[in-house]
Amino acid sequence: MVYCLLFINRGGLEMLKRIGMVLLLSVACAAVEKPNIIVIFTDDQGFADIGVHGQVKDIKTPHIDALARDGITCTSGYITAPQCSPSRAGLLTGKYQQRFGFDTIPDAPLRLEEVTIAERLKEVGYTTGMVGKWHLEPNHTCVEWGREVCPDQVKGNKVTAPVELIMNYFPAAQGFDEYFKGEMNRYYANYGLDGKDLKSSGEWMDVPGYRLDIQTDAAAAFIKRNKKEPFFLYLAYFAPHVPLEATEKYLSRFPRSTGSGQAGKMPERRRYALAMMSAVDDGIGRIRELLKDLKLDENTLIFYMSDNGAPLGANGGSAAYLADVHPVDHPGGIWDGSLNTPWVGEKGMLMEGGIRVPYLVSWPARLPKGKTYKEPVISLDMAATCLAAAGQPIPKEFDGVDLVPLLAGGGKQDRALYWRFWQQTAIRKDQWKYLHLSDGRECLYDLESDRHEKDNLIAQHPEKAKALRKALAEWNDELEPKGMPAGPIDVQEKFWFGHYLNLGQ
Repeated sequence: MVYCLLFINRGGLEMLKRIGMVLLLSVACAAVEKPNIIVIFTDDQGFADIGVHGQVKDIKTPHIDALARDGITCTSGYITAPQCSPSRAGLLTGKYQQRFGFDTIPDAPLRLEEVTIAERLKEVGYTTGMVGKWHLEPNHTCVEWGREVCPDQVKGNKVTAPVELIMNYFPAAQGFDEYFKGEMNRYYANYGLDGKDLKSSGEWMDVPGYRLDIQTDAAAAFIKRNKKEPFFLYLAYFAPHVPLEATEKYLSRFPRSTGSGQAGKMPERRRYALAMMSAVDDGIGRIRELLKDLKLDENTLIFYMSDNGAPLGANGGSAAYLADVHPVDHPGGIWDGSLNTPWVGEKGMLMEGGIRVPYLVSWPARLPKGKTYKEPVISLDMAATCLAAAGQPIPKEFDGVDLVPLLAGGGKQDRALYWRFWQQTAIRKDQWKYLHLSDGRECLYDLESDRHEKDNLIAQHPEKAKALRKALAEWNDELEPKGMPAGPIDVQEKFWFGHYLNLGQ
């Protein structure tokens, strides 16, 4: 609070009275400074794979752990889908993505009429930036979009749209002023790693080096370019998503053997994943050090989370589960080396392993340090929190909440969280979670129990299941398309639920 005192003489006061003005001798001028905002989003990283969670011994994330010590660790942090594209759509719009028909990857692109958090912050003076994996543009599976926009390019279940059409859905169309979009070494950007402008409309370029170091470099360049004004940066690391890739700098931190012979040999996929997560961790350390050097660290709000849980390989049968059955650079949907311990399930499932993810929030100017928050939070809360932090009202259509009062005060919540994906739908309210499969099978879990999703308690608590089923059905009726999933479950879901729940195939 800054107090501005204005002293005037009697003659001046008489003059002001004569022109009908009233002057207060003391005026309180509240100086509110908008925070910078950074949202760090990893790709297919499981709950276990940040050190602060204390689930595994081989992970090394000192900088992420330091971020947790300087902020809040949300141990019940959720994403809106166990798959990358829909979870990103929910994150950036602040709404359940099923409200606008974005259930799965083939439902892309993110339609241009949807308003992102970048667009909202841009309107109130923020410079907005995007680095890394976008994955909200059309892809070859987006047949429905293809039929609307380029029907002559649709053949069977595949669309081959021209790149010029696809680029209409790049970050610039969704409110991002500056962007360095890409996953590996091919990027579309309107600024360079040296911080200099490129074409204002963007240009393609091949960037040598290691993909995660490139993405950190691009994030640092954005921060340096915009250090004098409020900025919003969405940093979407492409890690530890397959194809696994790491340099010797990071691999050398993780020996092939645990020291107990062949039986103690670390799986190579795990070793590469650890190296990739170590590269992300180094990047976060670099970014936070840069913020400190620029004296921006205190008033920068940082979110850290993953887009979904780790894929473990059970969809290919138990033989592929947590095994080195493919080379590390294999691009398919197999184990990426990350772990979801202690939760059941994996990417693609509405079990906790697919949707409960690392979730950290830091804002030294406003939030306490080193706290753990156990109440459920969801990625939708990011957009609501950022708008509130920028001094803006939260739109009625948002499904998230401002986390700052909850995290600062440790308060309990009275809300339910919902999910729908493929032939699964679920709800969590308090410690209870109800899961419904389209073939009629259903489960009820007590997530605060040590057994969590290892025990189906629906027979013991039928009334609780009935109430949650009703609430879940009502939510599904608000979506597009409406209604609970129906029909047979997918073949991959048969593998997953057969492996994890012994529900039968």
